[in-house]
Amino acid sequence: MKKIVLLISILGFLYSCQDVVDINLDTAAPKLVIDASINWKKGTTGNEQTIYLTTTTGYYDTSIPVVSGATVFVKNEANTTYTFIEIPNTGKYVCNNFEPVLNQTYTLTVIFKGQTYNATETLLPVAPIERLVQNNEGGFTGKNIDVKTYFLDPAGIDNYYMYKYEYANKIKPEYNVDDDRFFQGNEFFSVTRNRDLKVNDQFTVTHFGISKQYYNYMNVLLSITGSNGGAPFQSPPATVRGNIINNTNPSDCALGYFRLSETDSRTYTVQ
Repeated sequence: MKKIVLLISILGFLYSCQDVVDINLDTAAPKLVIDASINWKKGTTGNEQTIYLTTTTGYYDTSIPVVSGATVFVKNEANTTYTFIEIPNTGKYVCNNFEPVLNQTYTLTVIFKGQTYNATETLLPVAPIERLVQNNEGGFTGKNIDVKTYFLDPAGIDNYYMYKYEYANKIKPEYNVDDDRFFQGNEFFSVTRNRDLKVNDQFTVTHFGISKQYYNYMNVLLSITGSNGGAPFQSPPATVRGNIINNTNPSDCALGYFRLSETDSRTYTVQ
C-alpha cells in the first residue's frame, strides 16, 4: 500500500509539472531595424534592390511590425541619389535604377519620425565559384553527404566572405563567415552543414564579398543565434550594434546593418 501511495504521489507531481508558467518579461521601447543588404549577383545589372524596415517587438509576439512612411535613399561617391520607394504598408522599400560599382563607397540615409539614420559601406567583390565537389563519406562518422563549394581567393589583399546555404528540406538558411588569413591567394571552399542531405535533395549556395567590419558583426551575431538561427536580422537575444548611426539622437541607435556585396551562387542537386 505504501508503494501504491508513493507511486500516485509521484505521478501527481509529474502531472503538475506540465502546467504552463507565464513569465512576465519587461518590453523595451521598439527600436528601428534596418535590413539594408545590397547584393549584386554576378552576371546581372543589380539595378533592382530592396531595403526592409521593421521594429523590434515583444518576446512572445508572433508578428514583426513593419515601418511605413520613411524616407530612404542611397548616395554614391559622385553624389548620385538612388531613392527607395515603399510598396504601400509593407516596410519594403524598392529601387529600380541602382548602379552597383565594385569598390565604390555608398551612404545610406533613412529618415523616420524626425530621426535621421546614416551608414557608409563599400561594395566589395567576391571570388567566383569554380566548382562543387560531393563527398559521400563526410562528417565525423564518415556517413554524411558533404558538398564543398570551391573558389580561388585573390592574392595580395585581405578578403572576407559570407556563405549562405538554402536547403529545399529546411525552412531556414544557414550562414557562416570566413576570412582568408589561412588560405591567402589559394583555392578554398565553403561546405554544407546539413547532416540530413540525401540523394536528389537540392540546395542553393551563395558566396558574398563582405567588409572586415561586417565579418566581425556577423561573427558576434552568429555566436548568439547560432549558424542555424535564421535570417541575420531577426531580433537576437542580445543587442548587436551594426554600422547604422542615429545622427539626430545618437543614444537611440537602430539595429541592423548597411552592407553591399557582389555575390555568386549555384544550385546543386545531390547525386
